[in-house]
Amino acid sequence: MHVHTLTRWKHSHDFATINDKGEQRTRYVLLLTAVTMVAEIVAGSLYGSMALLADGWHMGTHVAAFMITIFAYRYARKYENNPAFTFGTGKVTVLGGFSSAVALAVVALVMVAESLERIMNPETIHFNQAIAVAGIGLLVNVISAFMLRDEHGHSHHHDHDHHDHNLRAAYMHVLADAMTSLLAIFALLAGKYVGWNWLDPVMGIVGAAVITRWAYGLLRETGPILLDASIEKDYQQAIQEAIENDADNRVSDIHVWKVGANHYAAIISLVTHFPNTMDHYKTLLRDFHKLSHITIEVQECRETPCIPLGKNTAS
Repeated sequence: MHVHTLTRWKHSHDFATINDKGEQRTRYVLLLTAVTMVAEIVAGSLYGSMALLADGWHMGTHVAAFMITIFAYRYARKYENNPAFTFGTGKVTVLGGFSSAVALAVVALVMVAESLERIMNPETIHFNQAIAVAGIGLLVNVISAFMLRDEHGHSHHHDHDHHDHNLRAAYMHVLADAMTSLLAIFALLAGKYVGWNWLDPVMGIVGAAVITRWAYGLLRETGPILLDASIEKDYQQAIQEAIENDADNRVSDIHVWKVGANHYAAIISLVTHFPNTMDHYKTLLRDFHKLSHITIEVQECRETPCIPLGKNTAS
């Protein structure tokens, strides 16, 4: 077979979700968050405000998460056609989302530890400074959330099952920051005007609980993809039925798993008395749009009877 003929039958294994606009906006959010982080750390150090200093380092964890997001996009793009990756770099952005979810969980844990420490050993709160900087932090996070939310909500590319876990993780980090700033402002106002100083650490625990829930949800989405979990049972059953409703085909083995955020691969082994072409079997699965890569193994049955006779058995 000539080389050019063989090349014609090859197909792409690029299943990465490379979101150029999402990457660009994440870069802007990274810069905005980094500037705010430096301002809070400097202000906290100069004015002796532990609240500002803690919030500054808190934002630092999100800066690290945004760097993970950008790294995942660049790595996926750089190696998208590298044959060393069997199914391309589709899972790199998923891994970025998973890593950011772990970072979110760590942030929540630190928030709980700090809140418990403040409950046990209350500190003097500089209300005016803390409220002012928390307000600036909230404004920055709201702007960042709108920048990421627009791309997160409209980057479907006509694919109803489109998910960019990498971008979603960055978006959730911004939401976590915005929520903690909002809770902090509420608690600081209550402390300043009502004297409820205890509400500040309590709101820290409430915020940590919400962030933990977000992190858990993201881990549940990305973890199974990284571990090659199978597709939904009903969807896999439908694939099997589409094969077995043709002639006397019987599926002896089937594996369907994600190779990217929005792409599934399938390896199907079937037994039949009447083997057909590969194109024929792939045509049977043409309506299963989630399947981006299909491998079919056909085993001809020469024993009689090999498969129990039924309504679909060819004569």
